[in-house]
Amino acid sequence: MDDNSWCRGLIAVTLLLLHGCVRPVTELDLIIPVLPVEQAIATQIQALVREESGIRINLIPLPDGYTSELEALESGYGDIAFAPNNSGYREGIATILPLYPTVLHIATFNGRTGDSLEDLLRGTTVYAGPPGSIPRLLSESITNDLHLSPGATSFIEEWNSDSPPDVIIVYIPIDRERVMGNAQLRGAKLFSFGSPHDIGKGSAIDRAVLFNPSLRPYVIPIGTYGELLTPEPVVTAAVENLLVARKDMDDTTAYDLFAEILRLRPALFSERPELFQPLDENLDRSNFVFGLHLGVLGFLQRDEPSLLERYSGVAELFITLLVGTVSGLFAVVKIYRIRRKNRIDKFYVEVIGIRDSVSPDAMPAERDAAVAKIHALKNRAFDLLVDERLAADESFRLFIELTRDALNDIDDKKP
Repeated sequence: MDDNSWCRGLIAVTLLLLHGCVRPVTELDLIIPVLPVEQAIATQIQALVREESGIRINLIPLPDGYTSELEALESGYGDIAFAPNNSGYREGIATILPLYPTVLHIATFNGRTGDSLEDLLRGTTVYAGPPGSIPRLLSESITNDLHLSPGATSFIEEWNSDSPPDVIIVYIPIDRERVMGNAQLRGAKLFSFGSPHDIGKGSAIDRAVLFNPSLRPYVIPIGTYGELLTPEPVVTAAVENLLVARKDMDDTTAYDLFAEILRLRPALFSERPELFQPLDENLDRSNFVFGLHLGVLGFLQRDEPSLLERYSGVAELFITLLVGTVSGLFAVVKIYRIRRKNRIDKFYVEVIGIRDSVSPDAMPAERDAAVAKIHALKNRAFDLLVDERLAADESFRLFIELTRDALNDIDDKKP
C-alpha cells in the first residue's frame, strides 16, 4: 500500500469516528396555532432552538378536515402543539411544559352591560371562533355551566364588521398592541366578574374557578388596553397554555425538548414580558389536564435521591442504634461477669483465710472446725452456681482446686 492510499484510509476512518461523535438531530413538527400571537411565539421557538440541543422544530399547518390541533396531533399528524389547560382530556396527549397564560376576554358591543355573566349572555349573539375550535368549545362550556335556557344564546360562525355580535368570548394572551390596533374592537368594553377585592371572598370568579379547577383568577390592570377598553381593572380568569406532545414520543426526545424550551423561555418572552411567568417548583404535581410526559418526569426527578440515598439517613440511625444496643448488651454482660468474678474472689479470700488460720500445733477441734467451714463455703458456692449467680468457668474450677489444696494443707498440719 502506497503512502497516498494509507493517508486516504486514515482520513476516512477519522471522518467515520467524527461522524459517530456528532449528536443526531431529531426533527419535530409543530402544528401552527390559529391565533397570530401564538404563531409569532411558535416562530420564535423554531428560531431559538439550538442545533446543539439535538432538536430541530418544523412548523406545519393544520391539515384540512381537522378542527383543532389536538385532534390532528392525536391522529398522528405532527409531534407537538399548543393547547390550553382546560381542553378536553385526550388519552394520546402528554404535557411538555406550560408556556404562558391565556386570558378569558369577554367583550361587549352596543353598550350592552350586565351585573352577571348570565344577564350578559341571555338573548345575545356570541362570536367565539368557528365550530369545533378550542375557543368555541370553551365558550359553549361556559354557557352550559350557566344553565341558560335553550336558544338564549346563539353562536355565529363569522365576525361580520357590518353587523358585529353582541358578545365576543376568546381565550388569548395579553396582546396589547394587537387588541388596541384592532378596528373591529372599537366601541367594545371588557366584562369584569367584579372587583379585585372580591377575589377569594366567594365572588363570581371564585365560583368559576371552583367548577373549573384549571382556571385561576386574573386581573387585567387598568389601562392595559387603553382607557376605552380598560378604564378600570378587569377581573377575569386565565388558563395555562401548554406545549403538548403525543404520548408515544420517545422519552429521550421529550427530555431534551423540555430542557431546551426551559433554557430559551427568558429569550422567548424578552419582547413580551407580560407572558413570562416562573414555573411552579412542583411542576410534576401541577394540575394539568394532560399528564406530564415520562421524559419530562425523568428530567424533573434527575436530582432526586435514589431509594437507597433517600433512606440512608434512616439506615444510618438504625445501624447506630443497633451498634449502641449491641455495645450496651456487651457492657451489661461484661459487668455481670465482673460481678460473678468478684463473688468467686471473695470465696478465694475466705478459703485462704481459713487455711492460714490453722497452725501446725492447732488442736484437733480447731482443724475440724476449719475443715467444716471450707466444706460449708464450698456448698454455698455450689448453691450460687445453681442459682446462676456464679459462673461454671475456669474461676470456679480454680476455687474447687483451692478448697482441695486447703483441706490437704490442714490435714498435713496434724502432729
